[in-house]
Amino acid sequence: MNIAGLLQMISAVVWVVVVVVAVFILTRAAREHPIRRGGLIIVISVVVGVLLSALSAGIVFINPEESGIVISALAPSGYRTEVLQPGLRWVIPFFESVTTYPISKQTYTMSIAPSEGDIAGDDSIAARTADGQQIYVDASVIFSANPADIVSIHINWKGTYDENLVRPLTRGVIRDAVSQFGVEEINSSKRAELSEEIRSTLEAKLAANGVILHEFILRNITYSDEYAASVEQKQIAEQKSQEAKFVVETKKQEAEQARQIAQGQADAAVIASKGAAEARLIEAQAEAQALKLIADQVRDNPAVLNYLYINKLSPAIKAMLVPSQSGFIMSLPESYTDNTFDTTVVPTVTP
Repeated sequence: MNIAGLLQMISAVVWVVVVVVAVFILTRAAREHPIRRGGLIIVISVVVGVLLSALSAGIVFINPEESGIVISALAPSGYRTEVLQPGLRWVIPFFESVTTYPISKQTYTMSIAPSEGDIAGDDSIAARTADGQQIYVDASVIFSANPADIVSIHINWKGTYDENLVRPLTRGVIRDAVSQFGVEEINSSKRAELSEEIRSTLEAKLAANGVILHEFILRNITYSDEYAASVEQKQIAEQKSQEAKFVVETKKQEAEQARQIAQGQADAAVIASKGAAEARLIEAQAEAQALKLIADQVRDNPAVLNYLYINKLSPAIKAMLVPSQSGFIMSLPESYTDNTFDTTVVPTVTP
């Protein structure tokens, strides 16, 4: 409790005491038992009450978040032009009174939600876009009274500048700004631009009336049921289109993958064929060289054929008789020209 409030309480108590004392003294006097100097006591009590009342009426405490307007019966205009700043201040008792105004930040909200706005129920701003679509805007305005313009605010709006100035100005500015944009722009790319347009216009109009705009908040935009349904259908169609594109792209990737696999397999087959051909060529060349070496050896030493022939005989044959000119298996060298049977002993190879 500040000192001004304390003095007002003391003054009220004193007046109660004055009344009680006066009634007591007058009652005793009516019963012919007057109190000595009772009249003087009553006068002194009244004087003390008046002084305390005058003192409590003249001292005013202005809170830090307030400014005061002095309504004066002595001023030609009916009020002081100077604004009372926060702190303990003095006015002329019984001829001047003080009306305080908050200078701290205040918030005024208009919302479609019944319990969120300053006014119960749907208090959103209905506005029509440049292309004729109706939307509903939720907004909050954070503002404060300019301490330098408190007097003009009091004269023009008294204590209703939030409802009679901030509210209608905000609703009008929002409607004007929305009418400059199409609904698609508000719903996508130009929502921030819309908010800035409202803020700058509202700031200038409030400042002209002594109110400082600290922040404008575009809380929410609600669209009509028809437009919301069309937007939903559009989003569904876009989603399906994206899904179809994804399927096509997937099929393309699968086809490319299959083509690359087939190409890889074909390349591998070609490489394998080339390798087999080169290997066969090398093998044929090696066989040709081997045959040439064998032919050279046979030409220089015909008995080699007999040796090879004998080595190919079954291991079970220990010895056999063949005619020298027989072609039973293979012809023997020309050194055996007679028709007699030679005995060829084939040694047994013992491992």
